[in-house]
Amino acid sequence: MPTLGRTLRTIAEGGAEAFYKGETGQRMAAFVQEQGGWLSREDLADHTSNWEEPICTGYRGVTCWECPPSGHGIAALEALNIAEGFDIPAMGAQSADAYHHLVESMRLAFADALRYVADPALVPVPTAELLSKEYAKTRRALIDPKRAMASVPYGRVQDGGDTVYISSVDGEGNACSFIYSIFANFGTGMVVPGTGIVLHNRGSLFSLDPDHPNVLAPHKRPYHTIIPAMATLDGELYLCYGVMGGFMQPQGHLQVISNVVDFGMDPQATLNALRFMVTQDSVVLEEGISPEVVRELESRGHRTSIVGGYQRGAAGGFGGAQLIQRDRGTGVLRGASEPRKDGSAVGW
Repeated sequence: MPTLGRTLRTIAEGGAEAFYKGETGQRMAAFVQEQGGWLSREDLADHTSNWEEPICTGYRGVTCWECPPSGHGIAALEALNIAEGFDIPAMGAQSADAYHHLVESMRLAFADALRYVADPALVPVPTAELLSKEYAKTRRALIDPKRAMASVPYGRVQDGGDTVYISSVDGEGNACSFIYSIFANFGTGMVVPGTGIVLHNRGSLFSLDPDHPNVLAPHKRPYHTIIPAMATLDGELYLCYGVMGGFMQPQGHLQVISNVVDFGMDPQATLNALRFMVTQDSVVLEEGISPEVVRELESRGHRTSIVGGYQRGAAGGFGGAQLIQRDRGTGVLRGASEPRKDGSAVGW
């Protein structure tokens, strides 16, 4: 890819200035406008990157960290807050009870995220309220242990394989949880001539409802699905992890933490374990789940379907995870890579 190579060399030599204000930025703006878009040279020149304070919640003694809105990591944290009020460990891994309570917790969290998450620089996002244990208690009260909620609005799961996640931890416990994505169906499908740069289509997650906080507007960030994560124990690194897969990401985070904390699974068993996926109107279950569990979930009112977890790429289906776990006492690191996609755990 010689054109992308030249672009990367330009960035290496000239830094952000060369990208946003130089020839590369000019080419991008001109190409977008040729295609009928609105991105301008001034938009790129005005861009600044921010250091963001992470948000967190405690789950049975483990502190779970996510990026703040406009990302939807808050949905994973709210779902953990709701699920914490149930005795998930006593229900047993992969049981109908565990699935039911985790699914309902996730549905409630998605309902809130899709209603309130937007760019906090431009609209108020009730982050503190959504993360409070008291608020989770009121949401938890809506869950019937024997019956699925008839209607809880939440987002439609996106398909595609256009996300990359990397987890890295050094010998001193410093960690980097990194995720990057051009979003669905290879982004826009457009490459800026002469640059090798593929343009993303994250703007598709804006709302066109003028009364919604996430409504499309200039200089505004959309609802965002990419959410790298970490967890700490007593202030020290415990887990560095992420799950590729659009709207599967917070659901994957909920299930990863539950597998580790509730059921004591090691890193690879955590990622190998069967998953569920909440969609707009049903719960998708991974092939291999017990037929008895499926029948029990359906008897509680869940509309279910079964999908093979290994039939699609990393960001489709049940997501694609990477995980590093650190032993606080010895500093020993244990890594695992998702079997449903390409990837590996490497130590050196």
